[in-house]
Amino acid sequence: MNLSSKHVYIAYTGGTIGMKRDPAGYVPVPGHLQEQMQQIPELNSHAMPSYDIHEYDPLQDSSNLTPDDWLRIAQDIEKHYDRYDGFIVLHGTDTMAYTASALPFMLKGLRKPVIITGAQIPLCEIRNDARENLITAILIAAKFAIPEVCLCFGSQLLRGNRSIKIDADGFEAFSSPNFPPLGRVGIEIKIHWDLILPPAEKSEAVAVRPMRESRVGVLRLFPGISADIVRNILQPPIKGIVLETYGIGNGPQDASLISELKTASDRGIVIVNCTQCIKGSVNMADYATGSTLAQAGVISGFDMTVEAALAKMAYLFSRNLEPRDVRMQMQVNLRGELSR
Repeated sequence: MNLSSKHVYIAYTGGTIGMKRDPAGYVPVPGHLQEQMQQIPELNSHAMPSYDIHEYDPLQDSSNLTPDDWLRIAQDIEKHYDRYDGFIVLHGTDTMAYTASALPFMLKGLRKPVIITGAQIPLCEIRNDARENLITAILIAAKFAIPEVCLCFGSQLLRGNRSIKIDADGFEAFSSPNFPPLGRVGIEIKIHWDLILPPAEKSEAVAVRPMRESRVGVLRLFPGISADIVRNILQPPIKGIVLETYGIGNGPQDASLISELKTASDRGIVIVNCTQCIKGSVNMADYATGSTLAQAGVISGFDMTVEAALAKMAYLFSRNLEPRDVRMQMQVNLRGELSR
């Protein structure tokens, strides 16, 4: 398929993919990514789509990104939406899954692909994964009308809000444990269209739903965790917590700890139960250690990733919903983030 008539927008936020080696380590350098891309013959092929790169200022390691940066990316896509066939976000891998989880909630009315990718080794190195990830992402963004925010890395195309980082130094760095990949990258790029979400109505314009609520957090249970720690974390101004529990949603039967959770829930703090396990779903009905949490007002996050649950909670609170409505919406599948 000749893609020369297609036009792709690349939002370059920073990250390893375009970094340059420095005595102190890899650092983002303005203009360096474009210089490296000009040396890739495939990107200059007449069979490839044209592309424009918007280099953010400043370029950032993804460890430094915040929800304000998510908003900047979403607004950038909205601004250029009508002029391009697909969009790529070049991003560092450390918080890529968080951005990939947030953007589906922020971008309403998508009918075009938004592909997030990056690399474990930058383009400037002779041996790297950046080249293949970049070329593949450009091809997918131009060729396939996938109306979703996706994460493309290694041999997989994943739904963004189902993705997690599983490997700190491997080329297959991301996975989607509770949902099949949307596509596989091999000799051919195969898209599993039966898994793709339906596009927005043609009459619906793409619009950004800002995510400005930052008073949410994550609390991971561990053996011996004290009620004092839980009490301190659940103090104002916190509005919601993703509680990382054991197994299928279990927690310690510590009366004082359970009391703190119930007290917080009663005063409107939303507490969502997500498992610490990489794969699986929360079911608080099977064990007493889970049902006690439910009785304290903790709600199930089912098979959502922690990243998706955190982003979804921030999104819902940003809509100025009451806690009871946030609790209800957290348990409803809004953007393909949970199997329910």
